[in-house]
Amino acid sequence: MIELRNVEKCVEQRGGQFLYLLRGINLSIREGDFVSLMGPSGAGKSTLLHILGMQDHAWTGEYDFDGQAVHKLKPKDRQALRNANVGFIFQSFHLLDDLTVYENLDLPLSYRNIKPTERAGIIGDALDRFRIVGKKDLYPAQLSGGQQQLVGVVRAVIARPKLLLADEPTGNLHSAQGDEIMTMFQELNAEGMTIVQATHSESNAARSGHVVRLQDGWMEK
Repeated sequence: MIELRNVEKCVEQRGGQFLYLLRGINLSIREGDFVSLMGPSGAGKSTLLHILGMQDHAWTGEYDFDGQAVHKLKPKDRQALRNANVGFIFQSFHLLDDLTVYENLDLPLSYRNIKPTERAGIIGDALDRFRIVGKKDLYPAQLSGGQQQLVGVVRAVIARPKLLLADEPTGNLHSAQGDEIMTMFQELNAEGMTIVQATHSESNAARSGHVVRLQDGWMEK
C-alpha cells in the first residue's frame, strides 16, 4: 500500500546550513498493517507522518501510495488523494471551534461527495458507536480535553479512510481514556484499516503489529 524510497527532508538554517529532519527513509507498509513510529522528540516521527499524510510537499525521494506515485502528483492531485484516503488524528485536536460536534463530523464526509441523507446516517451510527450522542450539538469549547480528543478520533475515522495517521493520539488523555482509544484502534485495524501512529509510549506501541524506531531522522536497522 505504501512504499517510501530514500525519502529525505531538510530545512535551511541561518548561515546557509541545512538541518536534515529525515534521512534515507525506506519503508514498506502493507494494507491492514498497524505500525508505531517511536523515538525521542526531534527524531522525525511527526515529520514522517505529515509526509505519509501528503500534507508536507517539501521533501525528496519517492512515495507510492496504493499504486500512485505521490512524488509525481501536482499539489491539487495530492490533496484529492489525501482527502479520499487518509484520516489524521492530531494531538492538539484541531476541531473547528465554530462548528458543533455534529458539524465537525460531517466535514470529512462532505469531501467524499456523499449525499446529505447518507451522511446523516453515517454520523448517527458513529455518535452511537462512540457513545457521544449527547454531545452532538455542543461546540468544542464545551467539551473536556478527553471528549475533544475522542471527537477528533471519530472525525478521522468516520469516512472509513484506507490510512489512519495518529500523532501522539493519547498524549492529552488520562490512562483510562488512552486505553480506550488504543482499544478502538485495534478494533478498527481488525476491521482492515491501516494505521500508523507516532508515540512515545511503549505500551501503546505494544498494541500495534510493527514498530519503526527513528533516531535523528534515521530509521534504526
